[in-house]
Amino acid sequence: MAIVVNLDMQLAKRNMSVGEFAAAVGITPANVAVLKNGRAKAVRFTTLDAICRTLGCQPGDVLRWVPDDEDDEDDESDGNSAVSREKNGAGHVG
Repeated sequence: MAIVVNLDMQLAKRNMSVGEFAAAVGITPANVAVLKNGRAKAVRFTTLDAICRTLGCQPGDVLRWVPDDEDDEDDESDGNSAVSREKNGAGHVG
């Protein structure tokens, strides 16, 4: 997933429970869980505004973009990438 939601960290900094946060933002605790677990497909700007108002933060404090190729870099470190296989002579035909 390319977008990571950092709600846990923000709630912990403020000693705020999920229930308190959900009530303040105006969403259900179940929807907070969806956000925290990275299962959300979208967030309305009105909800993001309420989140930022409640936490006193910027959208970038809650949402973070992670490049998809970070997984590829992990593969390279263990020698399983296409580049590593090519260097080792694996994966070549003929």
